[in-house]
Amino acid sequence: MEVKINKEIRDYTESVYFGLSLRQFIFSVIAILISVGLYFLLKQYIGIETLSWLCILGAAPFALIGFVKYNGMSAEEFIYAFIKSEILTPNNLVFNPTNFYYELIKNKKEVKKGENNKRFIQKRQRKV
Repeated sequence: MEVKINKEIRDYTESVYFGLSLRQFIFSVIAILISVGLYFLLKQYIGIETLSWLCILGAAPFALIGFVKYNGMSAEEFIYAFIKSEILTPNNLVFNPTNFYYELIKNKKEVKKGENNKRFIQKRQRKV
């Protein structure tokens, strides 16, 4: 018999039914109910093959919400964080590159140019 021990204590989830956590079980039941509801609702209007794909597509989001974790966040926490960062408070990031080498050379040239101007002025004053 093998016992799974989590390296991080916060990763522990208690199995409720069929080895699923309560959250996973609830969302699985919701996905099944959505799928069955779509089947009985659309059975009269659509062929079986198309209907089976619609049932899968209808149930998939709820099944994913129950099982997906991204960066330690559940699906609804991730959706909330995404909406908050991208829609409610979007940031316009502007990249202004600075070439420090060019700035140093430019300053050095300006200093040198100023010194040359002083020398030129001094030479003119001597000639006059």
